[in-house]
Amino acid sequence: MEKTGAWDRLGAEPPPAFPGAILNVTNRCNLKCAHCFIYTDGNPNDPTHDIPDDELLAAVERVRDRHGVRGMLWMGGEPMLRWRLLERGLELFAKNTITTNGTVPLKDFGPDVTYVVSLDGPRDVNDPVRGEGVYDRVRQNLLALPENFAPTVQLQCVVTKQNQHRLAELVESFVDTPVDGIAFTFYVPNEGENSERTWTDAADREAAVDAVVELKRRYPDFVWNSSRALELMRPATAKLVTDNCPTLRTILPLYVENGQFTTPKCCYGNNSDCDRCGAWVVFAQAAKLPGPWDEVLPPTKHKSRGAADFEAGMAEPLRRE
Repeated sequence: MEKTGAWDRLGAEPPPAFPGAILNVTNRCNLKCAHCFIYTDGNPNDPTHDIPDDELLAAVERVRDRHGVRGMLWMGGEPMLRWRLLERGLELFAKNTITTNGTVPLKDFGPDVTYVVSLDGPRDVNDPVRGEGVYDRVRQNLLALPENFAPTVQLQCVVTKQNQHRLAELVESFVDTPVDGIAFTFYVPNEGENSERTWTDAADREAAVDAVVELKRRYPDFVWNSSRALELMRPATAKLVTDNCPTLRTILPLYVENGQFTTPKCCYGNNSDCDRCGAWVVFAQAAKLPGPWDEVLPPTKHKSRGAADFEAGMAEPLRRE
């Protein structure tokens, strides 16, 4: 079933090891978010290409064993549209993360699961991007979580040039709710993109980074971006990180095309602009792993032990730092 393509790692010999993987369990989604990187030209995203449950899980198991995958991030599309598949797939890994738009009620899959729920600001900021009424639906689902809900629940906000001045409102509206924390990931544009969401470069993005740094100072336990990861996004180090991207070595991205797995250029697909990448997973890993950025911004704590520490960061990628 596994397909070999231009960026594919699946057919390489010897098989490269990846502590973590990301899988689009479905190309279907119940929303049409304006900034979604899955549904851009150049990415395999046909909603008719879903793989039947048994076949997909068997392929996941083969990939796990061949590449030593220890933690899985389940995404889509909207993965909760196939929650019965997820229920079975979670048994294949010790730690799991489910990235969801939050419009489908969350299932209690146990304490070894982290939900990443997407919201991009207060209602008047979020809904023009994600859809009318989405903010209220998501908030209602999160507030309805029972007290004994076992999974970790974390918000994730895509910071853009449009919403960078409204981030505090989102934090303040969820800090005293069943949500455990929030992480900010910075919009990754397509190559050549020049839209109202994008910054021209890391220097142009600094005001947005400053806004999150301030929120980290005010809400250190609720904002889960690490201070070091945020500092690595500054102009002096940002390109050192993206030119030596740690996720290319540590995360196996799996998209679905024509009933088979295919691996795109990176987690964000085939046409992402690496020079302007602000993906939280990239900078969070760089903050834990050694790299050329250490010459500019020396680590202040004990250096990561590499793959072992990354497993904790990938299998539980959105727990607090």
